[in-house]
Amino acid sequence: MTDLLYSEEEEALRAAVRDLLTDHCAPADVITRAESGAPHDLALWKLLAEGMGLAGLLVPEERGGQGASAREAAVVLEELGRAVAPVPYLTSAVVATEALLACGDGELLGRLASGRTIGALAVGLHSAPDAAFATVRVENGSLHGELTGIADAAAADVLLVPADDGALYAVTADTVTVTPQPSLDLTRPLATVTLADAPGRRLGDAGPAVRRALRAAAGLLASEQLGVADWALTETVRYLKERKQFNRPVGGFQALKHRLAQLWLEVVSLRAAARAAADALASGEDTDITVAVTQAYAAPVAVHATEEALQLHGGIGMTWEHPVHLYLKRAKADSIAYGTAGAHRSALAGLVDLQAP
Repeated sequence: MTDLLYSEEEEALRAAVRDLLTDHCAPADVITRAESGAPHDLALWKLLAEGMGLAGLLVPEERGGQGASAREAAVVLEELGRAVAPVPYLTSAVVATEALLACGDGELLGRLASGRTIGALAVGLHSAPDAAFATVRVENGSLHGELTGIADAAAADVLLVPADDGALYAVTADTVTVTPQPSLDLTRPLATVTLADAPGRRLGDAGPAVRRALRAAAGLLASEQLGVADWALTETVRYLKERKQFNRPVGGFQALKHRLAQLWLEVVSLRAAARAAADALASGEDTDITVAVTQAYAAPVAVHATEEALQLHGGIGMTWEHPVHLYLKRAKADSIAYGTAGAHRSALAGLVDLQAP
């Protein structure tokens, strides 16, 4: 059986990413950026992607990447979730990259691996790995249509667009219209992408590429959800040790101890599930089943952890200045990203032949 514990290299990677985020991604700065018209922190992205080479973790070395695996990408996403960092790592370095790996497009892969080009798969954030997805029309060699719910499209330099001829096309962002959509998660904005006579370069078959990309996204999203949940638990415990009522720490009250103990058990179980999903993606063993099991469990835990954090922080947790609302919104948005828990349970039932009567 594969060892799911973090290796020394993974712990070193975690420490480096956490140190960078501590210095350059303070909660107050994230809140300020979320209120602005430019929610993506491209300066932070440059430090992560170009400075540390994290954009190319999943790209083979011969194509300009780091040649790492999903386990290392999961560590990065865990730390990004802990900081609710407003960078397009999941959408570009994981989803778009996995789609390009399926198509075998080395030129664009190299550009994404360098971090100088940001990519986005033009499939709705809500789409599960095995679900149907919207496409655009191909007319006279150009692309026409509208795609909604595209995460991080505003930051993308190139969009990977599925078309009705069954192909996936690379379309530069300056040839399409990107219109922001209202999004609960202000750190991962959504947009509508409109194509009108847009030129595109054919990359390969859309079906296998999209399925591979969304499966990797669902599996590694659990690590981001783990980071969100772990932050919520850690910060809540810290606050309850400091906050006093009746001249004693609030955390000393038995009812709150029980709630925190239950939450700790859930987060520990989520860590095991997220590590299993990352390892399955890295090894290729029982990947579909492991990803479905993980996502069926991950979303409820992350939402519960952030809801408890909000309530147990009392009045301060209800304020805009406290960052807990960013984590609750990220957890809620992630709960429908790349398939809901219910969709993954349904998929799991089919994978293990346990369909309802």
